[in-house]
Amino acid sequence: MEKQIDQIVSWLQEETALAKAKGLVVGVSGGLDSAVVAYLIKRAFPSDSLGVIMPLKSNPVDIKHAQVVVDTCEINYLTIDLTETHELMYKEIKDEISERHSFNEASNQMADANLRARLRMSTLYTVATNSNYLVAGTDNLSEWHTGYFTKYGDGGVDLQPILPFTKTEVFEMARLLGVPEEVINKKPSADLWEGQTDEEEMGVSYDSIDAYLRGEDIPSKDKELIESMHERTEHKRNVPNHYKIEK
Repeated sequence: MEKQIDQIVSWLQEETALAKAKGLVVGVSGGLDSAVVAYLIKRAFPSDSLGVIMPLKSNPVDIKHAQVVVDTCEINYLTIDLTETHELMYKEIKDEISERHSFNEASNQMADANLRARLRMSTLYTVATNSNYLVAGTDNLSEWHTGYFTKYGDGGVDLQPILPFTKTEVFEMARLLGVPEEVINKKPSADLWEGQTDEEEMGVSYDSIDAYLRGEDIPSKDKELIESMHERTEHKRNVPNHYKIEK
């Protein structure tokens, strides 16, 4: 894994140079994956890496952990509170739908959560453009395979440095990089709503997903769920389909 870390750092430098960019930016949530990427981009660009903490009705513990991450890896950072922006934007959307159509309350939580992720993506690209940086993503293989990311939200990035690695491997990487134990040991959460955790929302543990990806036997109900999630979210992993002119 130490060799992999060195290779990721070199890859980040090469890809950024190919894009004629100066450095990299990452959203720091206080979770494991974003912490690992923050440490990686800091190694790749000691003076041209930036972490962005984006509170949005966030759990105070997550914001505390995000601060711990930027402090311990000594990366430059910004804190941009998106709470009021999100509230205004979602209210305008919801009010207009309610007035002209009928608002679907059953989709309210997910629509709200996805808007949060997409606002964070837009913020990162605005910050990146200001400094001629690229946006580094934080998705791992376990999330990518199951489609556990927001299309054009946390999935909207320029580079994906930890995408080939399962959650288990990201834990190993975090320890080698020196990510604080309090971040490593917390329950994974996408910070989409109060009390939300990844495994509870998906209905399957990362251990089970990672075992499946390694080709190991897992309970049939877990296997069926993972395969269903993968099939249902195939569109997230592909370039949008387009009309083809018939000749």
